Amino acid sequence: MLSAELKAFYMVARLGSITQAAKKLGLSQPTVTTQIRNLEGQYAVELFYRGGRRLTLSDEGARLLPMAKALLQQEADIEFFLRNCGQMQGTLRIGATSPYYVLGLIKDFRERYPQIEVSVEIGNSQQVLEALYECRVDLAASSQPVEDARLTHLVLGRDPLVLAVHRSHPLAARRSVALVELRNHCLLMREVGSTTRELTEGMLREAGVAPASMLEIGSRESIREAVIRNLGVSIISRQEVPDNPELRVLELQGAPLIDEYLFCLKERRQARLTSAFLGLARETAEGLASSSSP
Repeated sequence: MLSAELKAFYMVARLGSITQAAKKLGLSQPTVTTQIRNLEGQYAVELFYRGGRRLTLSDEGARLLPMAKALLQQEADIEFFLRNCGQMQGTLRIGATSPYYVLGLIKDFRERYPQIEVSVEIGNSQQVLEALYECRVDLAASSQPVEDARLTHLVLGRDPLVLAVHRSHPLAARRSVALVELRNHCLLMREVGSTTRELTEGMLREAGVAPASMLEIGSRESIREAVIRNLGVSIISRQEVPDNPELRVLELQGAPLIDEYLFCLKERRQARLTSAFLGLARETAEGLASSSSP
């Protein structure tokens, strides 16, 4: 009981929002609110100062936060140990920014280890890496390059950034476009935390280009639907553009290639389930490299 309430406290303290904490925990807002109030009421302590839309930690809440973090980390370590000891069974949890590279690996993994359950959490790069650090997933597939001594990684694949447009768009007849040509068009952008958005903003700054307008849309699926409905154009990874007669894919001059990485915490890479998936991913990556070499 206390563990659930401390999880709610910790997430609200981190995010400063019951709404965001509830979304992260997969709970309703009233449930998270009740858990916080129960914790405060049971021990007659005020953990948050309430004012406006954001909650601020009280002095007591600030002192509790590192203790709650340590306890929840210990709980995650115990749960990880139990899932990975004994026979090859249990659940492997994977976070991914897109399904295109990782789903093929999951299919092969399940064929090799049919007794293992696999769960997949989809989010942007910031979200899936955060889940990895907090041990809510065992592995994270992301296109965001990260230099962190706590992590180990391997490269799953490489993909170019392209421009996706509607077939009736003025640029649709082109095979290749320069960034400067986006000045007169509406650019559809992913949410903050997306690697594609970071790369797009960096390219635009470097080229000194400001599109006529920008529309932020919070998922790649919604971005694709918006392009299909001719709401604007989007810079997107080539593999993420579906085969659709309404879409045209144009080469984007000077656009970088994006590597897709599979990350794991070094301290957990030897765990049975994690190690098995990493081994399969390594075999697959080596196989693709050898088949593409002359």
